[in-house]
Amino acid sequence: MALGVLNNIAALGAENSLNSTNNSLQTVLQQLSSGSKINSGSDDAAGLSLINGLQANSTALTQSATNASEGVGLLQVADGALSQVTNLLNRAVTLATETANGTLTTQQGAAANQEYQSILSEINSIGSTTTFNSNQVFTGAAAGTSIYTGDSSQTGSSIDNLYFAPLSAATVGDSGGTVVQSSSGQFVDLSLAAGGVLTTAGQTADAVSGGLKFTVTNADGTTTNFTTTSTTVGGLISEINKDGIAGVTASLTTQGAVGGTAGGAVALADTGILLSNTNGNVAISDATLLDTTTGEAATALQASTKATDTISYQLGANEQTTNLSATNLTSAGNAQNALTQVNAAISNVAAQRGYLGAQVNTLNAITGVATTQQENITSAQNAVQATDYAQASTDLSKYEILSQTGISALAQANSLQQEVTKLLQ
Repeated sequence: MALGVLNNIAALGAENSLNSTNNSLQTVLQQLSSGSKINSGSDDAAGLSLINGLQANSTALTQSATNASEGVGLLQVADGALSQVTNLLNRAVTLATETANGTLTTQQGAAANQEYQSILSEINSIGSTTTFNSNQVFTGAAAGTSIYTGDSSQTGSSIDNLYFAPLSAATVGDSGGTVVQSSSGQFVDLSLAAGGVLTTAGQTADAVSGGLKFTVTNADGTTTNFTTTSTTVGGLISEINKDGIAGVTASLTTQGAVGGTAGGAVALADTGILLSNTNGNVAISDATLLDTTTGEAATALQASTKATDTISYQLGANEQTTNLSATNLTSAGNAQNALTQVNAAISNVAAQRGYLGAQVNTLNAITGVATTQQENITSAQNAVQATDYAQASTDLSKYEILSQTGISALAQANSLQQEVTKLLQ
């Protein structure tokens, strides 16, 4: 190699190596100071994506355990109130048994009846004033109270709809219902022909006519109807979700995403509304939706298996409560009739408390699963993300030495060309 001063190639090489060493040294120092070996996408793009996903799962599971614990607290409040109702009913049994004997004077019977009516009033008071987080507990709403748990994904999520039967002297206790589990939904295909597929961006432009009717069966056997009136796909979805019908949600999706099959006029890319109806007390009917953009009518509701897994209380055909409001102890005969009704009420309250206790166990189990899953996910995240201090410390020593030797090499390279001047002396 010719001896010259135009370019200091040795110095350039030493400088590049020194810059590379300094970059590696900065990375190691950041890993040591932050405790994480992945601090940016440039460190490990795939690893960063993985740990962000695991972190989202972990965060959701931590909150899910809290959600379940709050649900347990709500159930325990209801159970505590019903425990007091049972105590009151036991006192009512004593009063009714005493009055039915026929040995009391008129005044004594009147006093017993007065206490009995006070018991009924207290049951009314417990039913109307028992609250959790300022919300009334014994509403009797078929929608119930939804306890949501999950790992931030639809497949890893579940809902436990807690049902609290109405509580008053006219409706004491509850029995006859069943706890059901469902993960089914229904799909309304809004794009069956080749005239165009509805898209998220085109929601506001794709008008619909007709509507969907949701019929909710209430605890007393009556029904409440919710009928959609919106004329756009986006508005329709928003309207359904704002109704707040427990177990029912609406979202824009495709035929393929909900497990549908292609054939005839149906394509996997067909876009429509997924109705996740996992509430046994809700019926959906009248799928008379029409895409007025293309003039194509929607099909009837189609079954889907992609809805959120839901546990709910389904009212039974022989749902029973006890009406004590008309009972009294004004005579021995009335007392005997009241005694029969009070015994039935005690049985129905026991059944209601049995349901609440079962749901406490369910939510405790959910909490245990969520906690264990969160622990394991955190462990997996830690394995990918956490700094290996033994390796990082070794790298630190290596790069510090390389930095020192690099600076020395660069100094030698810069001084090497000065030797050329000796040739000119």
